[in-house]
Amino acid sequence: MKVQLESIDGDSPSPFRLLHSPRLGDLFYWHFHPEYELVYIEGASATRHVGNHISTYSGADLVLIGSNIPHLNFDYGVKGDYTHEVLHIKPEFKNTVLDAYPEMGRLRTLLQTSQYGIAFHGITREKVGHAMKQWHAMDPFSRFTDILQTLHQLSQSTEFELLHKSPYINRFKQRDQQRLRSIHAFIEQRYASRISLGEVAAQCHLSREAFCRYFKKETGSTFVTFLNQYRIAHARRMLLTGHSVSEACFSCGFESLSYFNRIFRNITGENPSRFRKKSRAT
Repeated sequence: MKVQLESIDGDSPSPFRLLHSPRLGDLFYWHFHPEYELVYIEGASATRHVGNHISTYSGADLVLIGSNIPHLNFDYGVKGDYTHEVLHIKPEFKNTVLDAYPEMGRLRTLLQTSQYGIAFHGITREKVGHAMKQWHAMDPFSRFTDILQTLHQLSQSTEFELLHKSPYINRFKQRDQQRLRSIHAFIEQRYASRISLGEVAAQCHLSREAFCRYFKKETGSTFVTFLNQYRIAHARRMLLTGHSVSEACFSCGFESLSYFNRIFRNITGENPSRFRKKSRAT
């Protein structure tokens, strides 16, 4: 499947679109759209992949994603019963409403900050998640006012982390989005086994040398570095769910414990045994 540029129906005058309980668990949906997105998922543990950020969430997640930041559906690979709510906010809402009135200053700042990607936690995640689960049953006016109140609550929260060190800028043309998505899908399918540069280059119809130049130019990272980051993100999730260091190592595509330990320490700042012990103590 190609990267999809998703957009709100232009015939709808509402600045908001709510997706209640979307189910995309079996679909690797790497996509972007001009709308801002507030996503809440509960009862799941999976990959959080927003822009250049890859991590895992456990139990629940609440993330505000800026305009045109590529992201993976938060329920990818999730099985069983879970809650999933997605709110899209048209960019025109910021340009014509939030930018026009001083009373909307906090909300304007919130959407500007969303270009970093914002993950909320604590009581904020709990309260906002509860509110989002009610929206689909509300009348349009009540839903509209409650969304504004929820955005105001997010704008006042201190319970968050930024997913990027600087605002994410989507530099890719649509052709590049399609090509990068095919690379991401290939990695997701094959990260647990050996991947050669020749194999992944073939996904893009490029030679190994051309692929290496292309990937470094478009992502700012070598393919090996990116693949190691991806594998370590999955290894962290396994360690958090009680798997041994050895299981995490070989299940995520590493062929030796010594190399796994070194890469894990380089990326996370600590060795996997200590990370596992610390997570089990909390």
